[in-house]
Amino acid sequence: MIRNIPLTTLAAGLALGLGLGAPAARAAPLIGGAGEIAADPLTGLALGGFDPVSYFVPGGPRPGRRELDHLWGGAAWRFAGEANREAFRRAPEAYAPRLGGHDPEAAARGLLVAADPGVFAVRDGRLYLFRTPGARERFLADPALAGLAEARWGSLRGELVAAP
Repeated sequence: MIRNIPLTTLAAGLALGLGLGAPAARAAPLIGGAGEIAADPLTGLALGGFDPVSYFVPGGPRPGRRELDHLWGGAAWRFAGEANREAFRRAPEAYAPRLGGHDPEAAARGLLVAADPGVFAVRDGRLYLFRTPGARERFLADPALAGLAEARWGSLRGELVAAP
């Protein structure tokens, strides 16, 4: 089985596996599910540690808590509360960012670009992350960009490093 992970995650996982970083319990790159989620290459955290469910409720996003970690899609996800963690466990695809957390405005142009979990939009019940507020504005102003980004995502996924 081949799982795709970003090159930076692969390099960080190697460095951590050699004892150059975090404790051994968190040393290996977190692989599982789609393996295409943009996660911090050193910590393995998705969304910079923000609770993915909290993006969908007023006042969100909220920081997650370490004791409420959950592994899915090749990343560690943190949650502000147990109810949010359980909601995510039941339907992770509903809460995880589209396009693996990469910028959809760039993806629509055929580019694989990391996004900032603090710059986001929920469109049609789906979470999208952006690299800049300007990219977010352009995406929201043009309804066709979401479809174009989703259509191009299949080929962009091929740019992620395949790991055995």
